[in-house]
Amino acid sequence: MQLKGLIKFFTILLIVVCLFQLSYSVFLNKYEAKLEAKVKKQMAGFKKPAEMYPNNALAQAQYADSLKNIEEAFLARAKDSSKNKVITYGVEGKVTYQDAQRKQLNLGLDLQGGIAVTLEVGVDEMIKKRSLNPNDEGLNKAIALAAQKKAKTGKSLISVFGESFKETNPNVKLASLFMNPNRNKLTLNDSDAEVLKWLDGETSSALISTKEILEKRVNKFGVASTAISLDKEQGIINVELPGAKDPAIVRKTLQATAKLQFFETYTESDKLQDFFTKVDAAVIAYNRGDATVDTSNKETPFRSLFLPPSDRATLGDVNVSDTAILNRYLNYPNVKALIPTDLKFMYGYSAANKDPKNIVKVAMFPIKRFIPGSDDARLEGDKVIEADNDFGQTGKPEVRLKMNDAGADIWADMTKKVAENKGNIAIALDDFVYSAPTCSQEIKGGNTVISGNFSVADATDLSSALRTGKLDAPARITQESVVGPSLGQDAVKGGILSFAIAFGVIFLLMLVYYSSAGWVANIALVFNLIFTVGVLGAFGGVLTAAGIAGLVLTIGMAVDTNVIIFERIKEELIKGKNHKDAVDAGYKNSMAPVLDAHVTSFLTALILFLFGSGAVLGFATTQMLGIVLSLFCGILLSRLITDIWMNKNRHFEYFTGISKKIFKHATFKFIEWRKYAYMISAVVLALGIASFFYGFDQGVEYKGGRSFTIDFKPKTEINDNAKNITLDNIRADLKVAFGDNVVVKTVDKASQLDITTSYLVNEADPLKQNDSIVEAKLFVGLKKYLPANITYQNFNDVYKKGSKKVEASISENLKSGAWKSTLIAIFIITLYIFIRFRDWRYSVGTIIALLHDILVTLAVFSFCRKIMPFPLEIDQHFIAAVLTVAGFSMNDTVIVFDRVREYARKKVGASKTEIINTAINDTLSRTIMTSLTVFITLLILFIFGGEVTRGFSFAMLVGVITGTYSSIFVAAPILIDFAKHKPLGKSSAESDDLHVEDPTVMK
Repeated sequence: MQLKGLIKFFTILLIVVCLFQLSYSVFLNKYEAKLEAKVKKQMAGFKKPAEMYPNNALAQAQYADSLKNIEEAFLARAKDSSKNKVITYGVEGKVTYQDAQRKQLNLGLDLQGGIAVTLEVGVDEMIKKRSLNPNDEGLNKAIALAAQKKAKTGKSLISVFGESFKETNPNVKLASLFMNPNRNKLTLNDSDAEVLKWLDGETSSALISTKEILEKRVNKFGVASTAISLDKEQGIINVELPGAKDPAIVRKTLQATAKLQFFETYTESDKLQDFFTKVDAAVIAYNRGDATVDTSNKETPFRSLFLPPSDRATLGDVNVSDTAILNRYLNYPNVKALIPTDLKFMYGYSAANKDPKNIVKVAMFPIKRFIPGSDDARLEGDKVIEADNDFGQTGKPEVRLKMNDAGADIWADMTKKVAENKGNIAIALDDFVYSAPTCSQEIKGGNTVISGNFSVADATDLSSALRTGKLDAPARITQESVVGPSLGQDAVKGGILSFAIAFGVIFLLMLVYYSSAGWVANIALVFNLIFTVGVLGAFGGVLTAAGIAGLVLTIGMAVDTNVIIFERIKEELIKGKNHKDAVDAGYKNSMAPVLDAHVTSFLTALILFLFGSGAVLGFATTQMLGIVLSLFCGILLSRLITDIWMNKNRHFEYFTGISKKIFKHATFKFIEWRKYAYMISAVVLALGIASFFYGFDQGVEYKGGRSFTIDFKPKTEINDNAKNITLDNIRADLKVAFGDNVVVKTVDKASQLDITTSYLVNEADPLKQNDSIVEAKLFVGLKKYLPANITYQNFNDVYKKGSKKVEASISENLKSGAWKSTLIAIFIITLYIFIRFRDWRYSVGTIIALLHDILVTLAVFSFCRKIMPFPLEIDQHFIAAVLTVAGFSMNDTVIVFDRVREYARKKVGASKTEIINTAINDTLSRTIMTSLTVFITLLILFIFGGEVTRGFSFAMLVGVITGTYSSIFVAAPILIDFAKHKPLGKSSAESDDLHVEDPTVMK
């Protein structure tokens, strides 16, 4: 009774928590729908493009763009003004619109649109900067060789730089190039290992500093649910910006070199007070769509965002969550007109919140421009020679900096003026103020000590900023993915549709095949899905298109647990046991195969999570969560429901007219057919090997290049020129535009194409113009297939649904990671099977079955890629499918193996052939049902899920079929043909297996 009560309590708790978590999304969507309806009414007052410009197609297109921008601005203002609107209530009391946005289950950028980039930090440039001679020939040869090794091995640049330097400079010590008494404590006697250790620490520190700088830059976009992560080993930083719309601005902002500047603060307080009064009135007027500015209004929408100042140099503190609204207010046209040309606003560290790892408040600094209207400072970071932090005479941390002669002269004049005006000097990195010290007198000579109420962390942070500011090693974008809002909406619709259909079909299938017991499986399935989504939201997870695919697949895999249990219960009923004993035996005897199946699936999902990136992470996260919860729902919750029903002297029916006939007393001679299976497997092996020679279509992330998804017939547009589209014509015209061959494929529908080109992808781009050049050439090459007089902006916003860029350097790393994750998955699964069954034959059968499944999938993707009407590409989704297939294939294999071992103990004197045949036949019903449920969900996902998951679902479909085949005809026969004289397992009399009491029996 204790276990039963605990399960009830935990189930109720999960239900409450999950429904409470999901309620945020419900109330938020309901409120946003009201805001959108309100904006639609506002937009109804504008004339339609055809009415405004009846005979001018170009003017209509431009006017349509303007209307779209106006509607977006209206909606943004409506949301901004609603941030404190109470839309529901929670445990903490009132829940505002802004609170609900933070707590809802957020959508990934592939569902709501947005931009994801991978930046490679110039570690090679960092090494040069820290050397005595950046132009040293031997140093540059070693760095070039190290870069080649890094691309091949996937190791960090520093780790291969040491061995590369020895190869290219066998008689030179590293210390001779890096010893610098002014910057480090290295000596000529230090070994290469000690120098490399120092270099590793320097580059690690620089990478962390770069990540922190990028985080501050990312926050300026005002985008919710941003994600930024650092891979120190590879020297790359991944940034995701769901909802971001302008790739050009994102590229420019993220790739800019860190800019260190010194400004005087704005000290004319009277002007600032008058400015705030006018800004409040201007914001009210703009939000109301009224040009009249009434400064007597008591409302203060702008000023109310400020908290009391924590330092005299600031206007006040601002909650980080309010900065997006504040930025939008400052960019209103009528507000920008009020800002004096010599005034600039910057955010910076607040004295009340200086923890860089947990910034909830920032300070707003009024900066005095050196040149009115210009962002240039009088003193820039290029004039700082050295910067370091130490402890002063008082024992308190302080920052010391040294400037060159030109900087010393400027610094002396600046400090003199600041001392006279009793102001501050703002030290800013990338428009973020790290410190704003006071100055009591003129400082000559260029040597300065900045002291105050610094902590050690404060001083370290500021000195790091001063050093980083003069580095000229920018982060370079090596991979980029842009998803338009409409493409994201299509992914959402396809995901929801496939999810709903799969759920309905599986729901009915359980009832048709298992009668009233099907309700137990269906109830467990419903709770499993609620728990998965609810827990994902509670932990701040993000739902991606691949995550939806994971949910759809969870539907099929979640009922597998009950299928395994129900099939065993049916066997016990056929033996003549009563319902209570049959249920007890069914749950008890199913525990081992159920746990094995879930462990193998979880291991492959975990490997995907550890080695995958981007959308694959969303899939792996959903999979792992669904697997854990399906164990709880499929075993404990379903048993609780069954026991409650049986305690009322009732029982569930497990048979229907259909299920009684299917596979009843099956006696197929599978082992006798193994020679034919071996011949088929030999053909599979040959085709699998041949596929490596015949080749594959690699996704852009594995071969490098740029790909664009173009819809020539979007729903909102009329394009008569789209009728001229053929793949050959598009290829020919784009070859002229790019001067190189392009790959053109149909995606989802005849009018939507995926266009891939390698033009300029690996060319040096010092001016950051290659992306714009490629996009302009794409537009020119496609122009005759687009409406007449279309603007580039309209093409970019409406017809270009998404894009992706991957440089060859990052694609090599991705391919290396894919191979590594596949091999590790096979090894771990094989090791688990060996530990589980303690017989090497079971592991060999596992390896061969897995290789068989992978080779079949590879052969299909190779030889069918030119036949199928949709792309069959080797990409991250394909690897995810292969690993998931490996885990799923093991489910069937483990069920058969477990039954073989059970019968080896019980059927004393029976031949191996008889034992294995009986095991396969007795588990055939559950093997087919588990495969069928997953196959149906994948087929529905393939048909209705959309292009994002089509390649993945197709690979999984192939894998499910071949996995079922290999479990029966490949893995099991190996137990016969390997170690022929060794028994399949110990008999019941000599078995030393520990007896484990069934944990699902409610006592």
